[in-house]
Amino acid sequence: MDSGKPRALLSVWDKTGIVEFATSLANLGFELVSTGGTARKLKEAGLDVMSVSDVTQHPEIFDGRVKTLHPAIHGPLLARLQKEKDRRGMNELQYTPISLVACNLYPFVSAASADPPLDKDALLEMIDIGGPTMVRASAKNHANVIICCNPGDYDSIIEDLENAKGNPSGIPITRRQALALTAYQHTASYDVAIANTLHQRWNGVPESFDLVEEQSTRFHETLLASSIKMATLRYGENAHQSAALFIDDDALGSHTTLVTAHVEGGKAMSYNNYSDADATLRLCRSLSTDEWPETPHACVIVKHNNPCGVALASNQVDAYRNALASDSESAFGSIICFNEIVTLDTAQAMAELFIEVLIAPGYTDDAKEFIMKKSNRRLLTIDSPNNRLAPLERKRILKQIEGGWIVQTEEAPVIDWGSARTVTKKEITQDEIDSMKFAIRVCEQVKSNAIVMVQGLATVGIGPGQTSRVEAVRIAARRAGERAKGCVLASDAFFPFADGLEQAAAAGASAIVQPGGSIRDQEVIDAANRLGVSMLFTGQRLFRH
Repeated sequence: MDSGKPRALLSVWDKTGIVEFATSLANLGFELVSTGGTARKLKEAGLDVMSVSDVTQHPEIFDGRVKTLHPAIHGPLLARLQKEKDRRGMNELQYTPISLVACNLYPFVSAASADPPLDKDALLEMIDIGGPTMVRASAKNHANVIICCNPGDYDSIIEDLENAKGNPSGIPITRRQALALTAYQHTASYDVAIANTLHQRWNGVPESFDLVEEQSTRFHETLLASSIKMATLRYGENAHQSAALFIDDDALGSHTTLVTAHVEGGKAMSYNNYSDADATLRLCRSLSTDEWPETPHACVIVKHNNPCGVALASNQVDAYRNALASDSESAFGSIICFNEIVTLDTAQAMAELFIEVLIAPGYTDDAKEFIMKKSNRRLLTIDSPNNRLAPLERKRILKQIEGGWIVQTEEAPVIDWGSARTVTKKEITQDEIDSMKFAIRVCEQVKSNAIVMVQGLATVGIGPGQTSRVEAVRIAARRAGERAKGCVLASDAFFPFADGLEQAAAAGASAIVQPGGSIRDQEVIDAANRLGVSMLFTGQRLFRH
């Protein structure tokens, strides 16, 4: 029987603020209908609540699996009250209109990331059926039903209703449309999470397989992505471009990623800051392994998406000083990342350098206080186990192109050093092998064409992003200067001609590591033998475009 009061249907998993919201609705004259745990919570708060079963005249079945999937619920949700035919149908069926729905869904995303993982049946139980159906129906009929999925909207909806003197029809259509869009984004994100999680559970993901052939068969047939806008940025790469920061659903609730890092000090992060910080963090993670146990401290300095200085050392201050020495000029206005907690000694060593952003798994109290004395310095804290950056993990990379996307897997280079072969008469020493392993890690993160010169476990010259490989050698050599003498040089792809190697030898390189694979490999090998340079072929190209 229609009481003449506007009716609100409340069915939420996240019960934040629901009692206060329902109380305000009741005070505005709404009749409350609710389900399960939501109904119990509201009744415990002393509110007069009608159960869904009272409306449907049908009990909940299958342990609550089916509650709201009934014409007595979805008829009122979908009835177009502006149409005489629908109003007549509602009267004949003795259905009461529903003016407002508050509904949010089972927390599938958090359930999917539970540790230990939920078994198949438990995970499937976290897929909401009735909730998305109510949300979508209400959003479709937003001209007649106010839909709210976000507890953060409760207060503003009550304010709107108060301004309308409790009359739901007084809520403007633009406000209803905004809430409907939020609702559809909510259900779309939910479906993406389900599809991606079940694909991973049942078929695996490309990055979890070693063979490229098997990786390629594991890509989704449909590319699905869902992210939530976290912030509007000041502008894009340039002032005439707009920009925003979005966060993946599975990154919510932690500070372990760049997007969710704890940001302190200075002005807000910009589009370019985030882009450069991503390159900095990725390289620092790739060096945060147990491969160099005697030199665990990594420092990475990046400018305009390319490293200008990288070093490993036994202590943090030396790592910073050695990285800075690689190209102190370019380091002005750079982004710096450390893989260990930043100490006061390191903070003091950086005192004279203008730094845009500093990234680390933490900072000692005195180091943070010292750093923050300078204005506009931003500190990003990336939560990591044992206060050390976690190693770079395999992941899927998406790049938008006109009309679609290209997708690939990415990981730190996996060079089979046992299969790498010396191709020159001059043998390679173990110290040079160690330097090569470090140089390759850096080279993999430098834009192509890329040349990296190192002494020990520190870069001395980097030639990034050139259209000519020989020009990349020249740039690296110019930045290295006298430190190029006796250096190890890494190239991200083969030398197509001998001129690049000849330029490297003239600069002072004594050992070269490259993939090999050119039709002129023998010409390059002959030049190396003639110039007394040792050379190793890895068989793995490391382009980064």
